[in-house]
Amino acid sequence: MAEILFVVTGASYWTLNDGTRHPTGYWAEEFAAPYRALTGAGHRIVVATPAAVVPHVDLMSLRPSMAGGEQAARELEETLRAAEELRRPIDLAHARPADYAAVYYPGGHGPMEDLWRDADSGRLLTAALASGKPLAIVCHAPVAILATRHNGVSPFAGYRLTAFTNDEEDAVGLREKAFWTAEDELGKLGVEFTRGEIWKPYTVVDRNLFTGQNPASAGPLAEKVLEVLA
Repeated sequence: MAEILFVVTGASYWTLNDGTRHPTGYWAEEFAAPYRALTGAGHRIVVATPAAVVPHVDLMSLRPSMAGGEQAARELEETLRAAEELRRPIDLAHARPADYAAVYYPGGHGPMEDLWRDADSGRLLTAALASGKPLAIVCHAPVAILATRHNGVSPFAGYRLTAFTNDEEDAVGLREKAFWTAEDELGKLGVEFTRGEIWKPYTVVDRNLFTGQNPASAGPLAEKVLEVLA
């Protein structure tokens, strides 16, 4: 059994370009699917958030229309209720990749508010990448990589990855309301941004970096991490 660190946004809203606050947090499926897969394989999860705040789930992600039906929504709620780790996160500033077998970042729009500029997260990501251990990041959470820049240069430059695409941001009606998008800003880091069909599972593995495009990619991404941990 190994310990795996889940780094979760502490934001409950995302500030849009007109100054309004869009309610958000972490996306339920992106936490729950990997949580079920990894704990089901016998691994232990530790949750870290900025300042150890208890993370907020994006309530929209629990709607049956977004979760894939009534049964799927109930299963997500059951998983989140059972995940006591969500109620007692550690402070991200104290998290060290050396203590864990893998690091995973679930998305939701929350990271667009906090993790993209969080220095503690940036240091952790840099160390996790250098460790050679699995570093998995899904959907909007790859924007946390923006915090790894030093003098404009990121250690992730040259890596192949994916994240929530502009087409998907258009589909949810938020691209025109955003200051910037994950796809646009990550592209400025010198990474090779790739994409699959919108809303379909799509994952990319480049060395020890595992990325997924959207919520449907979270479960498959966890399975790829499990293959390495086995």
